[in-house]
Amino acid sequence: MPLNRLLTLGVGACAAVALSVPVAAVPAAATASHHRPGGSLVLVGGALADDNREIYDDIVRLAGGPGRARIGILTAGAPVPAEDPDAGTPDCNNSVCNGDYYADLFRSHRVADARWIPIDLDHPGAADDPAVVRQIESMTGFFLGGGDQYRYVTTMTRGAAQRDSAALAAIRRKLRGGAVVAGTSAGAQIMAGRDMITGGSTEPGLRDGAKPGYFEDPDVLGYLPRGGFGFFTAGLVDTHFSRRGREARSIRLASDTRHARVFGLDENTALEVTGVGGRNPSLRVLGQRGVSVLDLRRARVTDHGGVWAIEGVRWSRLTAGDAYLAPRWTVVPAAGKPRVRPEAGPCTATPSEDVFYDYAMVGLVETGLAARTGCVAVGGTSYEKDPRWAARLSRGAGFSAFRGASATTFTDVVVGVRPA
Repeated sequence: MPLNRLLTLGVGACAAVALSVPVAAVPAAATASHHRPGGSLVLVGGALADDNREIYDDIVRLAGGPGRARIGILTAGAPVPAEDPDAGTPDCNNSVCNGDYYADLFRSHRVADARWIPIDLDHPGAADDPAVVRQIESMTGFFLGGGDQYRYVTTMTRGAAQRDSAALAAIRRKLRGGAVVAGTSAGAQIMAGRDMITGGSTEPGLRDGAKPGYFEDPDVLGYLPRGGFGFFTAGLVDTHFSRRGREARSIRLASDTRHARVFGLDENTALEVTGVGGRNPSLRVLGQRGVSVLDLRRARVTDHGGVWAIEGVRWSRLTAGDAYLAPRWTVVPAAGKPRVRPEAGPCTATPSEDVFYDYAMVGLVETGLAARTGCVAVGGTSYEKDPRWAARLSRGAGFSAFRGASATTFTDVVVGVRPA
C-alpha cells in the first residue's frame, strides 16, 4: 500500500480498590447498552498492516467465516476523489479507491463477498437510498476505514441531533442481530459514544482544556458531546494511542467531560468486543502492541498557579491475548504470560525529553518500573516548551507486569501530569 494511503487509513469518569489481576476469568456483570446480545466490534488503533492476518481473519470469522462472510466497506471518513491530487494513480487516497482496496484485501481472505458501500462527502444522500440499505442488509459484517471521524458524522447522521440515516440504522440493526462492525483509526473512533474526540494536540490541549465541537485548528482539543455512533460505550476511545503519545490528551478530555475510563488503542492492534449489549460482553486484545485503560475514578485535579494538573490516574495496558472485564475494571492476562519481577538495584531509566510521543511512557514503565526495584518513579517532560509539561509514573498498590511475545502487559501504574 502506498505510504500516503497508509498514513490516512491506518495511522486517517468514587473510591475503588486497585485493579486486580485474577488468575482466571470470571463472569462479568451486566453493562448498559441499547444493543441486544450477539453483535461484535473490532476496534483497531490505526496503521493496520495488510499482513496482519490475526486481525483480518478475526473479522472474517466474526462475520461468518471464509466462504460465508459478506463484508461491506465504508470509507466515508476519507477524502473524496476531487480532494485527492493522486486520484486515478496507484498512489490514490480517496473514498472510492480506498473502498476498492479494502474490498480486494478482504477477498484475499476468501470471503463470499466484499464491496464498497457508496457513501461519502460526494454522496451523503446515498445514506438514505433504499438500494444502499438493501446492500447493507445483505452483509454479515462491516469495515470502516480511516480518515476523519467527523466525515462519518456528516455523511451518516442527520441534523444537530445526529439522527441515524437509513444506512446507519440498518447497520445498527445488523449489529444487534449478530453482525460484526470493525474499523481502523477514524473508523474505530466513530464507534464511540458521547464526547467523542474530534482532534487536538496534547500540549495546548492540556493547557486550554477540551472544547465541544469540531475545529480546523489542530491545537484545539475538540470533542462531540453527542458522540459518534455509540456502538462502544464502556469509556472514551482514542486511537494511534502510544505511538502519538495521546495518553495525556485523553486524560484531559476524560477529566473535563467527567468520564472515568479511556480505552487507548495502539496501532496495528485491536480491541475485540463480543456479545455487544449482552449480560456478559467479552473484551480481548489482538495484534502487535497494546490497548491502554486509563482509570480516573480516584484521580484529582490540582491547581499550579492557575494551571490545570492532575494526579492519581491509574493506567493499565493489555497486550495480545489479554482480556478485560469492563464491569469489574479488571485485567486478565493471557494464560502462560510470565510475570515480570523487577531486579534489585538502582533505577537506570533515563527521563524522557519527549514523553508524549512514540511509546515513551510505555518505555518508561518497561525499562523503569517493571525492570528495577529502585525505580520508585519515572517520567519526563514534553518536547514542546510553550507550554511544557511533565509526566510522573509510579507503581500503584496493584502494580504487576507480564511479558508477552512482542509487548509487556502491566496494571496499576499511577500517572500524574502537571506543568513543568
